[in-house]
This record gives sequence, structure tokens and C-alpha cells, in this order.
Amino acid sequence: MRVLITAGPTREYLDDVRYLSNASSGRMGYALAEAAVAHGWEVVLVSGPVDLTPPDGCETWHVETTAEMRNASVREFPRCDGVIAAAAVCDYKPKERVEGKLSKTGGPVTIEMIETDDVLAELGAAKDGRWVMGFALEARNPRENALQKLRRKNCDWILLNAPTAIGSADNSVELLAPDGQTLANWSGPKAQVAREIIEWIAATQDPRSKIQNS
Repeated sequence: MRVLITAGPTREYLDDVRYLSNASSGRMGYALAEAAVAHGWEVVLVSGPVDLTPPDGCETWHVETTAEMRNASVREFPRCDGVIAAAAVCDYKPKERVEGKLSKTGGPVTIEMIETDDVLAELGAAKDGRWVMGFALEARNPRENALQKLRRKNCDWILLNAPTAIGSADNSVELLAPDGQTLANWSGPKAQVAREIIEWIAATQDPRSKIQNS
């Protein structure tokens, strides 16, 4: 099994020194990469800027912006059996990036924003027999919004978690199928949750596991 994993935040620059981002630590994606490597899989990790060391034996591509994450993911996905999209990408970016540094004017500043590339939707549209697992971090109507995201982005499953997961050492996730069925619930340290997610994927998608269990 060869799996693509995206992790961490992305940054969208307002000028040469300021950027929009989020508080994602990358711990969930990196824990998934480590668990997948430990399971004997080949792992391609596409990581935004985080203060973490990729696991040994992992092919890693470091990116910064959403466009860079999109380009690396689209390039690597055809060589993989599936993707776990754990990255917390920026949904918006400034329409125009200012050269140099914005200076104070003494008054309000208006910045026009546009949507960034939808990395998960593009991978879902191009899966062609590969499996796609997304993450949905939702605060309002969580299950409804997560299921809408799953179907809109053509995922096979989606992992619903809450905003409290951002920057935390722990996580609590609900694995949802397209029909709305809850397939599993996992809670605890992110390393433990990652191992349980990888074991679930192995049991349902890895041909070697099916042979061993038969």
C-alpha cells in the first residue's frame, strides 16, 4: 500500500512578511504518517510549515501555500493507492499580494479575498479507483456539514472532528460513510487515534491484510 498524506496548515501572504494561516500543529497528519510507515506502507507526506520531524522512511514534500500543496498532491496522487487529507488548508487568500510591507495609514484597510484551490475536491474528482479519506473540522451542524463536504468532494469517508483538535495533543473523530452511517469513533492521543485509523484502512483496503485475515 502506498498512501498520500497531507498535514499541517498552509499560508497565504498579504505582503512579503504577513500571512493568513491557522493554528494547525500538523500532529494528526504526522501521526498518521508514522502509523502508516510502522504498518509497512509507503508514505508520501505533503506538509505545510510545522515544527515537526517527518518519520523515518517517509517521502516528504514541504510546501507553504495552498497552491503549492495542491500541486504536490496532484502530482503524487497518481502513484498512490489512496489519500488521507489531514491538512488544514487556508480557504481564502488575498486577491493581490502587496510587494514589500504594508505600512500603517492611520485608517482602516480593506483586503479583497478570493477562494484558494480546493485540494481535496480535486483529488476526489481524479481518484479513478483510489480511495479518498478527508477530514472535516466543523463547529456548527457538524455531521450535516461533514456529510455535505464528503459528497461534494467525492470522498469515500470523512473524519469529523471539532475545532478543539487544532493544536491539541488529543483528538476525537467520527468516521462517516456517504450514506451517513457512523463506521467508527476514536478518541485519545493523536498517535493512538492515527494507529486506529490506519488499522481500519488496512482491514478494509489493504489486499495483504485481507489475505492474512482470510
